[in-house]
Amino acid sequence: MAENPDSHTMPLLDHLMELRQRLVYSAAGLVVTFLVAMYFAPNILDFLIRPLASAMKEVGGTNRMIYTHLAENFFTQIQVAFFTAAFITFPVFANQMWLFIAPGLYKHERAAILPFLLASPVLFFLGGLLVYGLIMPMAWRFFLGFQTTADETVMPIQLEARVGDYLSLVMTLIFAFGISFQLPVLLVLLARVGIISAAGLIEKRRYAIVGVFIFAGIVTPPDVISQIGLAIPLVLLYEVSIFGAKFAEKQREEMWGVDDSAPTVEDTDFNQA
Repeated sequence: MAENPDSHTMPLLDHLMELRQRLVYSAAGLVVTFLVAMYFAPNILDFLIRPLASAMKEVGGTNRMIYTHLAENFFTQIQVAFFTAAFITFPVFANQMWLFIAPGLYKHERAAILPFLLASPVLFFLGGLLVYGLIMPMAWRFFLGFQTTADETVMPIQLEARVGDYLSLVMTLIFAFGISFQLPVLLVLLARVGIISAAGLIEKRRYAIVGVFIFAGIVTPPDVISQIGLAIPLVLLYEVSIFGAKFAEKQREEMWGVDDSAPTVEDTDFNQA
């Protein structure tokens, strides 16, 4: 890649052709991974069900899952395979988009953005790991605690979990936590380009905490464990973002000499005009 992106400009049609090629590569990787994941779909589904099975052994229950229409289990395994393929091939898609965008950036711009591309899948994986290892076992035990026996009520109330509903709930939780864990990447990147500042993040901290709990209440199941389990890590990540924003501001100062001389978004738009 040349240091000056203007040295290898391309017509719009060539850009579109290259973008299509990158998307084809990404789609091909997704399809191949999906076909492989279909073979292992029962094992992956078993892995996702394991926290519920463990909670049922502790709390009690029917210790089985059901499906209520003929093709439900088949389509559930297709969903599992697609979810697995999308998770695995996300770095491939991000890499193809990076190869498409990078030639249009200066060297210092590429150096500034590349760490965020590397951190994004790692944080998504950590969010999913937190759900699977901590939130799901606690939440499942909480929900199973509302079962009753024949001695407690007129008729026993026991869980008969549908495999499709369970998978939808698990995928919602994993994606909610994974996407939410992108908060430091977004905030530090915005600070890196001068849109926000560490002082502004500190000043808006109380509003951010309220917003985090509202967001957690919307994207998680209606139980206190899941909501607090998402809200507390997000608050901690917000605090990490403040330190990351300070570091990004220091880098901008070193790049532009002094902080006041660093171009803002408005200045850049005016110069380009």
